[in-house]
Amino acid sequence: MTGGDSLDIRPIGVIRTPFESVAGIPVQPLSGKGIRGKIILREEYAEGLKDLDGFSHATLIYHLHRAAAPALRVVPFMDDEEHGIFATRSPRRPNRIGISTVRILKVDKNEIEIEDLDMIDGTPLLDIKPFFPEFDNRHGGRAGWLEKRKGENKEGCRSDDRFTGE
Repeated sequence: MTGGDSLDIRPIGVIRTPFESVAGIPVQPLSGKGIRGKIILREEYAEGLKDLDGFSHATLIYHLHRAAAPALRVVPFMDDEEHGIFATRSPRRPNRIGISTVRILKVDKNEIEIEDLDMIDGTPLLDIKPFFPEFDNRHGGRAGWLEKRKGENKEGCRSDDRFTGE
């Protein structure tokens, strides 16, 4: 492996949400529609928020700090069959990295008010990327095993305790 076997990644802030426990948390941002929280960015990164308020959404990259031990096969929330971890969005990933695209409500100094949340309170934030609809939406793509769930209402889908490290 080039570049060595480790990375030095440090949180740039923390995500505050109303969810104290992993069980019952929304499954993906669509299920967290209307749920509000905030990002508290470390002061030294506040200058990097310039112009973010011009975007409606941002994709957050964060550490799944309360996920159970990694597994290469899991039964995801949206199915009752086992799948490889890289064919799911299960939090039991080797590097426990999560992504969510959230709505930006307000940017003020080092804080960002956000909506449509699916992460637990205190989640360490690793990065923020502005959402570009032209680049980030891939209409006509295939959804693998999730194709059988196409057309189902996924709003309100909540997690159980299958992936908790608690």
